[in-house]
Amino acid sequence: MADPKAFYLTTPIYYVNDAPHIGHAYTTTAGDVATRWRRQRGEDVWFLTGVDEHGTKVQRAADAAGVAPQDWVDRLVSQAWRPVLETIDAANDDFIRTTEPRHRERVQRFWEVVRDNGYVYSAEYVGPYCVGCEEFKLSGDLVEGSGEFEGQLVCPVHGRPAEELQETNWFFRLSAFSDRLLAHYEEHPDAVQPRSAYNEVVSFIRQGLVDISMSRSSVAWGIPLSWDPAQVTYVWFDALLNYATAVGYGAEPGTRDAELFASVWPPDVNLVGKDILRFHAVYWPAMLMAAGLEPPRRVFAHGWLLVGGEKMSKSKLTGIAPEQIIGTFGSDAFRYYFLRAIAFGQDGSFSWEDMHARYTAELANGLGNLASRATAMVVRYRDGSLPAAHDLTDAEHRIIAALERTVEVADPAFCDLDFSTGIVAVKEFIDLVNLYVTEQEPWVLAKDDQHAGRLDVVLATVCESLRAIAVLYNPLMPKAMGELWDQLGAGGQLGPIADQRIADVARWGQLPPGTRVTKGEALFPRIEEVE
Repeated sequence: MADPKAFYLTTPIYYVNDAPHIGHAYTTTAGDVATRWRRQRGEDVWFLTGVDEHGTKVQRAADAAGVAPQDWVDRLVSQAWRPVLETIDAANDDFIRTTEPRHRERVQRFWEVVRDNGYVYSAEYVGPYCVGCEEFKLSGDLVEGSGEFEGQLVCPVHGRPAEELQETNWFFRLSAFSDRLLAHYEEHPDAVQPRSAYNEVVSFIRQGLVDISMSRSSVAWGIPLSWDPAQVTYVWFDALLNYATAVGYGAEPGTRDAELFASVWPPDVNLVGKDILRFHAVYWPAMLMAAGLEPPRRVFAHGWLLVGGEKMSKSKLTGIAPEQIIGTFGSDAFRYYFLRAIAFGQDGSFSWEDMHARYTAELANGLGNLASRATAMVVRYRDGSLPAAHDLTDAEHRIIAALERTVEVADPAFCDLDFSTGIVAVKEFIDLVNLYVTEQEPWVLAKDDQHAGRLDVVLATVCESLRAIAVLYNPLMPKAMGELWDQLGAGGQLGPIADQRIADVARWGQLPPGTRVTKGEALFPRIEEVE
């Protein structure tokens, strides 16, 4: 159970009409690294992810497959969505499905509260609806089509015309929250990030908000309204609530779920893709305000992963399954590459060639080679026993000072979701230690017993540096850093790597003399070719 106030981070709730691609894995990886880092700071953490299983797309996909919607989503979740978490090494605390009873009951309770507060009414909806987005579209949202849809207005995301709907639904009084939302964002300018996303949200609100249908009368696959069972909750107004229902919203006072809700609410970070920013930074906080709940402290909208210049998409067949990449490079390299190569919050392009080049230069030849050389030399020159270091020179003091600076840069960067800056700070320290090894030439020192003391200092310095690197990179690459921790013999001396604290990582000399160092398998085996 999390203690007050736990750091609460969520991924978007992913739509299960098909299998996950690396765009989904990218978001979950970012959330996982952010929360692992917080745990290594000694913070209580709650990390939620999950899947959205209702709506028109799922219903139609199930119908096309000739199966019931529940059977369709059960198969996808068990065979695709849950396994991908293990594939990318996600350490989430919970996984919410919108078909679970806990979610269904709490969604109904939430909308009863909002209705009782006067923010729900019945009216007719007439207008465009994009099934791909599962979104009621405003006239200004559509763009001129091309090709077969030339002369028609289409959804800019899916490139297809929206469907025209005419339904009598229940509406949410979104327009009542324009001033409150603007005041909230003026008071909390970091509540939407990056800044470009904040500007987009504020501009949208200032144009004036219109009430939006919170139910559907022509869709059967969803959560029925408790006061009107002929209608189901609009899929987004069902899905957004997972962030509250999963942590105990509406639970009986005194229960564990109620205690969890009190300890984590409000969310510290809702991670989202930029294409669903409006839902999370306009509709979601307005819904919470209508129910008397505090809105999220930060909605962070990351950019798109591009393949061949296009947004990764299942509908456009540009989706790449995470296991396709991880099968070649491993999960650690997957996690490293996407957070290192792309500034979080901006669009970024993926290519096999770029990933192979970074893997080879930064992981295999960089960190991997440093770890391999260091452990091999301790085994060869000191029979696997870490030597004591006496009489440090300016060269060692530069390494010690550089480590302190590395932590000073990396810690706030990872906390602020600026992953590439944090990763590069550690990479530059690795480069410095590699340069130190080249300059000190321990293989030359080993040839003359008169230099035995100096060799001890160099070997101890490199291993102590690797101890710090392992801790700093553990949230990013838990498998490889766990292996490095074992090779250094650190577990027997210092305890599990996950228990090491960021605030203590720069304290020099934690690996004691006599620690048993072993030469293990390469952390990042060389990969000659990729297809």
